[in-house]
Amino acid sequence: MLDIEKLKFDENGLIPAVIVDAYSKKVLTVAYMNKESLKISMEKGLTCFYSRSRKELWLKGETSGNYQHIVSITADCDGDALTVVVEKDGPACHTGTDSCFTNEVYQSEERHEFSMQGLYQLLLDRKEKMPEGSYTTYLFQKGIDKILKKVGEESTEVIIGGKAGDKAETIYEIADLAYHVMVLMVEMGISVEDIQKELASRHIIDHKVKQEKMK
Repeated sequence: MLDIEKLKFDENGLIPAVIVDAYSKKVLTVAYMNKESLKISMEKGLTCFYSRSRKELWLKGETSGNYQHIVSITADCDGDALTVVVEKDGPACHTGTDSCFTNEVYQSEERHEFSMQGLYQLLLDRKEKMPEGSYTTYLFQKGIDKILKKVGEESTEVIIGGKAGDKAETIYEIADLAYHVMVLMVEMGISVEDIQKELASRHIIDHKVKQEKMK
């Protein structure tokens, strides 16, 4: 562990902290810490920042209830900037949005960012707007039985591809399965974060089991 005394605070005694969502990996906000607020953050396990405008410390969520529970704090190679990975209780931005970074400045026409969370949001939008001609709309209109049938069919296709040792085909079928599972999630009100939290809890359990076996 790096001693915080070795961190490089600027001439005002501050260090920038990039706050990242533990599940979506989305950058939530960029704030500043001084040595005192960093120590409080580590002691409480909650993000505490220094407000440059108010010239005072502030514990994120103290008034709004939108606390940020710290998973890890990492310094960069120069020791003059931090990334803080958190599990959040609510919106990170004072405007009420999930992240402070919502104003798009540039988007490449050739390169497109993809994430499971992004796909999930797209499926949510399809369920809300039900655009005509959309396969996703068709699934939602047919309902849970049709969606479950597709999940079953795609699971079988994955098994067939895997059994045949066909890597390309198996990748293709896993992608189909993942899509249909996410449609099911939207239909049942299950979020990507719900699944990530469940997997994270199992990782902890698995880690403990491995430790016990090593004794």
